[in-house]
Amino acid sequence: MIDEIIELAGIPAPTFAEEARIRWLEARLAEAPGRRRRDAAGNLVWSWGEGPLRVLLLAHVDTVYPAETPLRFEATGEFAVGPGIGDNAAAVVVAVHAVEALLAAADRPAGAVAFTVGEEGFGNLKGALAACAELAPAVAIALEGHNLDKVLVDAVGSVRARVRVSGPGGHSWADRARPSAIDALLALGLRLTGLRAPETPVNVGLLSGGRSVNTIADRAELAVEMRALGEAPLARFERVLGGLSVEPPLSVRTEILGRRPSGRLDPAHPLLTVVREVRGELGLPDITAAGSTDANAALALGIPALALGVAYGSGMHSLEERIETASLELGRAQLAGVLGRLLA
Repeated sequence: MIDEIIELAGIPAPTFAEEARIRWLEARLAEAPGRRRRDAAGNLVWSWGEGPLRVLLLAHVDTVYPAETPLRFEATGEFAVGPGIGDNAAAVVVAVHAVEALLAAADRPAGAVAFTVGEEGFGNLKGALAACAELAPAVAIALEGHNLDKVLVDAVGSVRARVRVSGPGGHSWADRARPSAIDALLALGLRLTGLRAPETPVNVGLLSGGRSVNTIADRAELAVEMRALGEAPLARFERVLGGLSVEPPLSVRTEILGRRPSGRLDPAHPLLTVVREVRGELGLPDITAAGSTDANAALALGIPALALGVAYGSGMHSLEERIETASLELGRAQLAGVLGRLLA
């Protein structure tokens, strides 16, 4: 698995540019049991069995790294290190190995893996939403390369937006009475971040504008995000964004860049019961937590879902991302045990 994880992680796959990884998977699975096809969203769907779909695995193939990012990896006896090694190359490869073994052992009821596009950033769960809507599984499991120590049962939703202020600009002395787009934008940013609370963080992640140090800014923009476990605070944040205003001659324009739905799996659902049983047998912790994964898409469509990690690791979304290589077998065993029960 380590060799394949490094090989896959070495293929650039920014969101909206996942084609090379999908082709790698098609070649890797050419002789595997079951059927493969691409759907309208660009996902690779690997399915087997007949009748209503009992379970859908979701493993995203895109990464947060721009195409020009140097993809260098190191595998020691304890760790595999490099950008995207865990998120999400490890999850994709573990899914391949676990499902291949499952299908080789016996005929199984209907199930599928969707290797999804558009999970990261402004992909807005494009692939997962399309796969869940089309396939309508009884339950869904999102796979992530990290987080083997916990089960993600609460889906963190988000609203992402761009706020842009425009104005006449001018010379910093001759036109000093004119308002600055940067001044107005900073005030709006402070208003938005003032809405943050422990369970509803607000983050201004990008800020730009102006033309020179001696020019009154005629343009400025920021990108802001709120995350929450419920839809109500996200809806309120959207209303605030839609009501932002500035004094003329300045103008403000707000654009929603992304919307991830929130959701929650019923703690008594049989899917979580099965996962807990398997984790208990493997000695994994009985810890539940919240996260933002492809499972958000399933929960938003009324499909019971959770997210499982396949390895222990750290440094997610950094150039020094790492996974503990020995933990991959434990992650594979967890997935095999859960699928074995769900597809008995």
